[in-house]
Amino acid sequence: MGQKVHPIGFRTGVTKDWDSRWYADKQHFGKFLCEDQSIRKYINKNLSFAGIAKVEIERTENDVEVIIQAARPGVVIGRRGTEVDKLRADLEKLVDGKSIQIKIREVNDPEKNAQLVAEGIGEQIVKRVNYRRAMKKAVETAINSGVYGIKVRVAGRLGGAEIARADGYTVGNLPLQKLRADIDYGFATASTTMGIIGIKVWLYKGDVDETQEN
Repeated sequence: MGQKVHPIGFRTGVTKDWDSRWYADKQHFGKFLCEDQSIRKYINKNLSFAGIAKVEIERTENDVEVIIQAARPGVVIGRRGTEVDKLRADLEKLVDGKSIQIKIREVNDPEKNAQLVAEGIGEQIVKRVNYRRAMKKAVETAINSGVYGIKVRVAGRLGGAEIARADGYTVGNLPLQKLRADIDYGFATASTTMGIIGIKVWLYKGDVDETQEN
C-alpha cells in the first residue's frame, strides 16, 4: 500500500497558508465549504483560458473576498473591467447574494508554477502532441527558469494504448519529506478521445527561510 502524502497539505500551517481563510461554527461550516468549492469550480471552468494558478477565499461576516492568481490577468479583467463585473455578479449568485470582492494577481513566472505547468502539458496532450515530448519540454523549461528540481508524472491511456499506464520524468533534487522545502504541486487532466489522462507536477524551489514561514 502506498504511503503518499499531499505535499501542500503536509506543509499547510507550517510553511504554507490555507487557500480558504475564515472561521464558522458547526451550523454554517458545511455551507461555506460547499460555497468555496462552487466558486473554485466555476472560476476554473469558465476562466481556464486565463491560466488560473490558484483561487484563495477570505470571508468576513457579510463579505467574501476572492483572490485569483492568473497568468493572464488582462483576460480576467476584460475591457474596462466588464468581464470582472460579470464574474462578480455570477459568483454572488453562488453565495446567496453576499457582497463579493475580487482581487486579481498576476503570476510572474508561470514556468515555475506547478499548476500552470501541469495544465500546459495537458493542453499539449489534448492537441495530440506526444506526451513524452510535452513532459520533456516542460522539465527543460522549469529547470532553465531556476527551480532546483521537478517531477512530472502522467497516467492513463498514453499514446492511445488499450491498457492504462503511468510514465514520468524526475530531474534535480526533490526532498518531499522535508517540511522546510518549498514544494509546489499541481494536478490537471487532459480529456482525449481515448479517455482522461492525469498529470501531476512537483516543483522544488528551495528552502523556506524562518522569516518567511506563515
